[in-house]
Amino acid sequence: MPEPAGPGQESVWDYPRPPRLEPAGRHVVVELGGVVVVETRDALRVLETSHPPVYYLPLADAAPGALVPGAGRVSLCEYKGWARSWTVVAGGRREVDAGWDYPDPVPGYAALRGHVALYADRMDRCLVDGEPVRPQPGGFYGGWVTSWVRGPVKGGPGSYGW
Repeated sequence: MPEPAGPGQESVWDYPRPPRLEPAGRHVVVELGGVVVVETRDALRVLETSHPPVYYLPLADAAPGALVPGAGRVSLCEYKGWARSWTVVAGGRREVDAGWDYPDPVPGYAALRGHVALYADRMDRCLVDGEPVRPQPGGFYGGWVTSWVRGPVKGGPGSYGW
């Protein structure tokens, strides 16, 4: 059963399928190893039924050397196309396959080119407008849960068939 959304909140059950891509309109900061690896006000977010938003951060806003293309882990999203992995390096830490991007997204998602999404549970801290995010449960999906997102969200036990 969907949790009720209050004023200023969104229900993941109101998000569309296929997913919607839109500007996030928020201040996003990602830290690893005590270092800010990305800070931006130009993030995009993808909203898909039952999932918390996935934030895509401009590669141009990453700290130099913090984001390194992965060694070839590739996956296919039925909506966005082929994704490749990214490694995040900062503060003496190296998180392999901690993010992904779509170097050649399908039409309708072209704005994702030049943006990377990061798994919140692999970073020290991810903030949206100063609020620490919680990672989407399950370890497979990369959504970010905040106080203004209501669920339940896909990823926890028993939810993979949703």
